[in-house]
Amino acid sequence: MNKTDNWFSKDFGRFKLRYRPYTLELRHVFTVASFSRSTTPVVLIELEYDGIIGYGEASMPPYLGESQESVIHFLNLIDLSIFSSPFDTEDILQYIDQLALKNTAAKAAVDIALHDILGKIMNQPYYKIWGLNPILIPPTSYTIGIDTEEIIRQKVAEADQFKILKVKLGLDTDKMIINTIRQTTDRPLCADINQGWRCKEEALEMAHWLAERNVVFLEQPMPKEQVDDNAWLTEHSPIPTIADEACQRLVDVPALKDVYTGINIKLMKCTGMQEAKKMAEVARALDMKVMIGCMTETSCAISAAAQLSPLVDWADLDGALLIGNDVYDGMKVIEGSCILPDRPGIGILKL
Repeated sequence: MNKTDNWFSKDFGRFKLRYRPYTLELRHVFTVASFSRSTTPVVLIELEYDGIIGYGEASMPPYLGESQESVIHFLNLIDLSIFSSPFDTEDILQYIDQLALKNTAAKAAVDIALHDILGKIMNQPYYKIWGLNPILIPPTSYTIGIDTEEIIRQKVAEADQFKILKVKLGLDTDKMIINTIRQTTDRPLCADINQGWRCKEEALEMAHWLAERNVVFLEQPMPKEQVDDNAWLTEHSPIPTIADEACQRLVDVPALKDVYTGINIKLMKCTGMQEAKKMAEVARALDMKVMIGCMTETSCAISAAAQLSPLVDWADLDGALLIGNDVYDGMKVIEGSCILPDRPGIGILKL
């Protein structure tokens, strides 16, 4: 392993791997039910095969349990010299997955870069390789974190182009936040509770109150461990419930049927694009709703997730819009709609 400036590098012959830590600066302090932060640590990677470079990213918000150090440690375990072609996709990603438990963001970075290479070799955007129609992409929501009335009004004004807003709830300020937003706009809202509610009866009361105020679904209303309570709420709620913290990887999906109405898929939780697509397909087979979400990420990981967006009911792909120091040009949001670039792979360019 070599280190040049801020980049680490490994040479496997036809494959080469480069990676570096980077810190995303948020435009506003981001507050959810359990924590606040103003930055997000990421690791940016470049995977090269015969001169073709694929870009990837690992984003590590606090609750994932990963760090820049753990991601770099994981990437140091990789030896791609045993593979001769990026088209050995299943074998490569299976090898990556078995290197260590968890480390899902680190694994996602490699998965994204590998898909970027494959798309560039085939000279097609990945959504076209998958046969997906971009006309079907739902509008993306824009996230309003927990804050004061004044800042909430400011954030809503900044989100004027978006057709739907995502509101962080889960504290004793929930009704204040919704009422403040409703003084400004009647646009549809989705409520992300981040496991903040504890009592199923109070959760159901809030579900009815929110439904009357044009909230279209509840994301992770109660702690994931309260399986029976979440199932009871889903059965009685006037609006859908979506599993987020309760839904990490493909193996989790079957058990979530009847506990939640749908699932939120995030590349950083599920190891990347390949498993994300499988999760969407399994959820559909179980007659569940599907949402594609994100962490605070650059346009690299956001553009990768967006390749899957024609498959879903709801999109929450605003992560790159929440930061002030993106290093890529990729998916655009115009009047609240996700516009996929007509470029091969995941469709990004380095700035």
